[in-house]
Amino acid sequence: MSATYKRLDKDDAVLLMVDHQSGLISLVQDFSPDEFRNNVLALADIGVFFELPTILTTSFDAGPNGPIVPEMLDRFPDAPFIRRPGQINAWDNEDFVKAIKATGRKQLIIAGVVTDVCVSFPALSAIEDGYDVFVVTDASGTFNKTVQQAAWQRMSSAGVQLMNWFSVACELHRDWRNDMEGLGALLSNHLPNYRNLMTSYTKLQEAKKE
Repeated sequence: MSATYKRLDKDDAVLLMVDHQSGLISLVQDFSPDEFRNNVLALADIGVFFELPTILTTSFDAGPNGPIVPEMLDRFPDAPFIRRPGQINAWDNEDFVKAIKATGRKQLIIAGVVTDVCVSFPALSAIEDGYDVFVVTDASGTFNKTVQQAAWQRMSSAGVQLMNWFSVACELHRDWRNDMEGLGALLSNHLPNYRNLMTSYTKLQEAKKE
């Protein structure tokens, strides 16, 4: 039996940035530090570009997990920020779930640290509660590739859709004619090779005007 294609809808999606904290990020070994930072900020910029309701959360940030990375607060100064006092699974925090329900949306885009715990646990809980869940694999990190693959398999088996930040952007956008320059600029900021495409495109547009 073939599965139904549930595509992301910018009018029904919520972005959940889970435990991108200074201490926890030091545990990420399945991506290089620069690569991971770029991926996380790319996803955050997607949230801003598409004006997605965004919810930030941290776990025990007064302890070794550390504070949320400042870039999250810079990009989402008005977003609900749920500082969990101890719950490992964000779904166990009543304020976090209330913030999600308050949006009235049913598609959850989740990224966080670490993949096998801070991402997997709320993703699986949300699936159980009837949400459509999309985990952004390259904006989530963990100890090593073995742990990464096991976490991905566990979530995928439960019905979570696994995506990367680039595919999230494209599926939300749907049609280049919506705003080619806007999305192109976002992609160029996070994909150096894409900047070459945009440079070529800009030159062609300028030539047409001459």
